[in-house]
Amino acid sequence: MKKVLVGLVQKLFGADIKYRWVDAYFPFTQPSWELEIYFKGSWLEILGCGITRNEILDRAGVQNSIAYAFGVGLERLAMILFDIPDIRLFWSTDSGFLNQFRDDRIVKYKPISSYPQCTNDLSFWLPEGMSVEQFALNDFYDIVRNVGGDIVEQVTLIDRFTHPKTGKSSLCFRIVYRHMERTLTQAEVNIVHAKIGSELVETYRVSIR
Repeated sequence: MKKVLVGLVQKLFGADIKYRWVDAYFPFTQPSWELEIYFKGSWLEILGCGITRNEILDRAGVQNSIAYAFGVGLERLAMILFDIPDIRLFWSTDSGFLNQFRDDRIVKYKPISSYPQCTNDLSFWLPEGMSVEQFALNDFYDIVRNVGGDIVEQVTLIDRFTHPKTGKSSLCFRIVYRHMERTLTQAEVNIVHAKIGSELVETYRVSIR
């Protein structure tokens, strides 16, 4: 059992990870242990395990057998893999936290502001003859970041539309603004948002909707 669980930890954190077993107590196992790893200068509990008590197996109708049980603290694993400093963040519904993570890769958590978000949508028609596929999304993101600076927290494409009669295409982006040190007013966000729209019109000749 211990060999299997050490292999799991080494698979997650590397073969050179420093670990130790600590005697523990759990009501359903005897003997019982906790597996800790040395992480960022201190020992961190990763999982608990043990040999299942005989009386539990007897009640289940299992005779002449040995079983083991273990439980992994998934939140603690995620805290290590994603560099998340506070376990309470896992209960957050803040999009600034949730949108940092994807199913297909491990990324390092970037601290978010404790101040409220301001969300504005920006919708515009593309120039005549330009399709949605031809519009350079990365260039748009650069404009938003250059104008909005550090108060731009998220930029998300939320809608694509092509008019069935005119053939003109439209895009709609949701921009989330937030300051790290103070609360932004909607009025000052609107000023920045309007500047982004003006820059977009000048650069791409789009028409704001």
